[in-house]
Amino acid sequence: MSSDDYVTHADLGGQLGRGPINLGSEDKTWHAAWEPRVFALQLSMGAAGVWNLDMTRAARETLPDYDQRSYYEIWFGALLKQLEERGLVSAEELAAGRSLQPPLELPRVMHARDVPTVQARGAPTKRIAAREPRFAIGQQVRTIIGPTSHHTRLPRYAQGKPAVVERMHGMHVFADANASGQGEQPEWLYTVMFRGIALWPDAEPGLTVSIDAWEPYLEAA
Repeated sequence: MSSDDYVTHADLGGQLGRGPINLGSEDKTWHAAWEPRVFALQLSMGAAGVWNLDMTRAARETLPDYDQRSYYEIWFGALLKQLEERGLVSAEELAAGRSLQPPLELPRVMHARDVPTVQARGAPTKRIAAREPRFAIGQQVRTIIGPTSHHTRLPRYAQGKPAVVERMHGMHVFADANASGQGEQPEWLYTVMFRGIALWPDAEPGLTVSIDAWEPYLEAA
């Protein structure tokens, strides 16, 4: 999907005007029998090497009916979207509920015996630092406005706002680039702190908000 066609229906900072949030029950892991099957499908395809987690997040947030779906309905819709976009299934096969063509070969296949190891390892994003950081702890910075026309991890409410560098986390896979197929392009990752009043004029005195922000999201104040 090109940047010109990219329409996101999500924001890390949340959005107004979407109606009440149905929190549902938290007393059990699954709320329908099909949910663990979707989880297993997503886990196995995520390990297949066809796409990465940031691409999956981009696929989820661009579902036209994103805000009408439950959590795992979003997962399932994005999974079908990615499978079809990459030619791993066709619309005809999805309608028929079975394979109509010989399957394509995947780069990797995860077996059931591999699941505990894969789950325990997770998906670390930290990479070896290839250059010095641009900013230092305590430095005044400002977040940029509209970092990309594709997937981003910078909330709208925190764009174009003054902040101070609070922590440094090394270089990590840059989600914006990774989501659009440009490779990992690791960037320095910081925790930056905003005064509440810089984000919301009616914020309570003394309120602060901290977020993690990659270096391309920041500029010197």
